[in-house]
Amino acid sequence: MIPAVLERRRAGVLLHPTSLPGGIGNGDLGADAHRFVDFLGQAGFTVWQMLPLGPPHRDGSPYRSLSLHAGNPMLISLERLVEWGWLDAGNPASSENPVGYRLKRLAQAHRIFTQRASVSDQQVFEAFINVEAYWLDDYALYRVLRREYSGRAWYQWPAPLRDREPQALAEARVRFIDEIAQVFFEQFVFARQWQALRAHANERNVLLFGDMPIFVAHDSVDVWTQREYFILDAEGQPTVVAGVPPDYFSEQGQRWGNPLYRWERMQADGFRWWIARLTTEFRRFDLLRVDHFRGFEACWEIPATEDTAINGRWVKVPGEALFEALKTYFGALPVVAEDLGLITPEVYALRDRFDLPGMKILQFAFDSGPDNPYLPHNHRVASVVYTGTHDNDTTLAWFENLPAETQLRVVEYLGYPHESMPWPLIRSAFASVSQLAIIPMQDVLALGRGYRMNTPGTTEGNWRWRFAWEQLPPDLMERLRRMARLYGREIKQT
Repeated sequence: MIPAVLERRRAGVLLHPTSLPGGIGNGDLGADAHRFVDFLGQAGFTVWQMLPLGPPHRDGSPYRSLSLHAGNPMLISLERLVEWGWLDAGNPASSENPVGYRLKRLAQAHRIFTQRASVSDQQVFEAFINVEAYWLDDYALYRVLRREYSGRAWYQWPAPLRDREPQALAEARVRFIDEIAQVFFEQFVFARQWQALRAHANERNVLLFGDMPIFVAHDSVDVWTQREYFILDAEGQPTVVAGVPPDYFSEQGQRWGNPLYRWERMQADGFRWWIARLTTEFRRFDLLRVDHFRGFEACWEIPATEDTAINGRWVKVPGEALFEALKTYFGALPVVAEDLGLITPEVYALRDRFDLPGMKILQFAFDSGPDNPYLPHNHRVASVVYTGTHDNDTTLAWFENLPAETQLRVVEYLGYPHESMPWPLIRSAFASVSQLAIIPMQDVLALGRGYRMNTPGTTEGNWRWRFAWEQLPPDLMERLRRMARLYGREIKQT
């Protein structure tokens, strides 16, 4: 069994909305997002995969979000607000910071909405606040307090607020009532624009494929409000943190720094924290990648005093009980397991026990012999094949950086193709038996060095790449459509 959305062969593109053209400082959910959906449909692609949508920290990483349930307000299209009549037209001054400009304009939109919006729109806004109160109230207060304390994390706030003393929280809610209302409005607008984008995608048979990190950021509303689910000391500091041991990406491993879960407490509550989390994801997406799936079998536990991930240990977690609870609640799970890295038979057993497709990365396929699981002849139908992911360099840059003997192995395996990279690897992904083939937009555009999205283990210069419509060759759409048709991945629009 595989998820219902993967019962047919499909092709898709990996592109985070921030990488879209248009928008101030980053791409957003406006006209270019809708145009990208149209491009996918016309090219015979029916899946748009993206990275997590939550509000990131200053480094911009979508995998370190301030909230598991909120949307990133920087993805809100200001142009759409103008079209709706909730914002007057305007342009930033050349000296304005894009983030500051967006926040200023969103504040203007809230004031105009309060003055001009129809009664029905204001009623929908009030209904949104009431329905989403279970996470929205705390998130809005958290964002306002974080701003009040100059961006400091919740565990650096005065103890009454850090420890959520009821009187301190009540006083803050009264004191910052207007600022809290602004956060409510931003999340309402994000949800409305997301729903419009998803409806546009559904009309064109394009599925939206999301991404959920296994861990949450220490500085997040989720840890602040539910400390009982995390291994923390009395002052809110983790005693152990998450990461991975040395691997393909890093000789010292990766010390992510996320607090680890108190799994026994989560299990005692029937995993309701996870059920709430996936409820949010399934409301947004047709399919969901679960990042670092192996962490549901065992987590790499690093003492918080360690500077690297080398001196950690694997600690077992109740992954089978968790997925049993999720399956009971949701039924069949439209989930893809990110099963990369140091994978044991127990991890594969957990993945297969719940019929979850795994991942195959073609850039990993040529560093060993013919039994390499990433080589196309070893793929499984219940899997998603990629040329590379957001953590890889572009395929062209990857190939150019390979030693000559490895380049020869790649070319020989692919049949000495006449096409230039990355097209032979794209073609191999399309030809794979894997039910879904995903190509990063950088590879679709045949981009080389300098265009990668993220370099694991680094914190500078990531998550900033954007494309321009002018980069699309005139024959690209037809070339992609022919390839999708040739390999049985085209699903025609109705």
